[in-house]
Amino acid sequence: MKKIKKKGFFYKLGKFIDKKIITPTTRFIVRFTNKFGGPDKSLEGWLSKPNTLLFVSLVLAIVIFIIIDQKIIVFTNKTAEILKDQPVEAVYNEEAYVVEGLPEDVDITLMGSRSDLFIAKQSTTSKVSVDLTNLKVGSHRVNIEYSQPLSSIEYSVNPSVATVNIYPKVSETKTLTTDILNQDSLDEKFIIEDITPELDQVVVKGTDDKNAINSLTKVATVKALVDASKLNIEEAGTATLTDVPLKAYDQDGNVIDVEIVPNKINVELDIESPSKEVPIRVIPVGDIEFGKAISSISMSEDTATVYASKAVLDDLEYIPVEVDVSGLKENKEYKLDLTKPKGVRSMSVNNITLGFTLGTATDKDIENINIDVRNLNDNYSVQGLSQNDIQVTVNIQGVGSVLNNIDAEDIIAYIDLKDYEPGEYEVEVKVEGTDSRVQYVSKTKKVKIKVVEK
Repeated sequence: MKKIKKKGFFYKLGKFIDKKIITPTTRFIVRFTNKFGGPDKSLEGWLSKPNTLLFVSLVLAIVIFIIIDQKIIVFTNKTAEILKDQPVEAVYNEEAYVVEGLPEDVDITLMGSRSDLFIAKQSTTSKVSVDLTNLKVGSHRVNIEYSQPLSSIEYSVNPSVATVNIYPKVSETKTLTTDILNQDSLDEKFIIEDITPELDQVVVKGTDDKNAINSLTKVATVKALVDASKLNIEEAGTATLTDVPLKAYDQDGNVIDVEIVPNKINVELDIESPSKEVPIRVIPVGDIEFGKAISSISMSEDTATVYASKAVLDDLEYIPVEVDVSGLKENKEYKLDLTKPKGVRSMSVNNITLGFTLGTATDKDIENINIDVRNLNDNYSVQGLSQNDIQVTVNIQGVGSVLNNIDAEDIIAYIDLKDYEPGEYEVEVKVEGTDSRVQYVSKTKKVKIKVVEK
């Protein structure tokens, strides 16, 4: 049995065109030629050809399809589009009143033909507004309206209604302060030493109603926000920033949305580049192999220029470099990165190469080293409970040629009394010296002292 093939889409389409277009067209042409044909049968012959009839019918079908299709697109195709975050304009006397509760923006849904929607979106006269001109002080529910030039467009606003509070406007004078933003964007060699705004005071306007979200009663400070990232500094000196914005803040640092007059100012900045050259001090950590000591230390760099505030530079005496020498038994070279001391922004040297040379260790005692006191509150003084509690003997270890040049003036023994209150204590004695090749050990580990009020 032969399989019956299922007739496809194009077969059905051909039958439809033959039945609805080709056959009626052929009949029309035959009738036309029979009625108006003359002795000259050339036109009749040409029209009677099957290919001619097929071609004419196909052209007519295409023309009819395009006409119908275009009518559908132009006249019957409607759609919708959403305009997001459209700003809301409030119409009222801004010099006399403060308005709260009105949304900053809304969404607009437009409905209509594609051509009308395109024109509506390009219009510069469209706007979202709320008319408050006839409303008095108090709370009101108002409609949010959208105006656009095409009446054929339908629209909806979301939200379409808002509850607003209208307050009388008052003004106050506030002292202006400054705040620096993005300080890390400055070249590390420079600091902003001083800021001079063109105004010391500004006027803030708003409502004094304590129930208002942005009441003037909540304004604790007004700041000029100096953005350091906008500075293009190549050398120390004076720089000027224009149009620096002003912001009002409450006591918790939250922004208060009030009117500030003026809302932008110019500021003058004093740019400095304080620096200081300090020694790099090697601090060996750990115990070298028994019987050995450091006879010399070589460094690729022994000083560095550091950039920091004047206060930091005043307290900075050297850059410490700790090196773990635990178990060291022969000469060795180290390559180390330097760590910036606290408060230092930049250094001319960031890494060094160290070389240790070892020799035979010896030791000796240095007696009667006075004990210094560090970090004691200025309101207190300290007393040793005996002679042994104010002086110690320090044992120094190193190679003989180095130890021969060490005396009491090169050794510091001290106790750290930070956060100590009046009373008697037993505290640890710490020792340090000026020569990194030497180990310093106090023979007295702890001393007894008394802290008293002055």
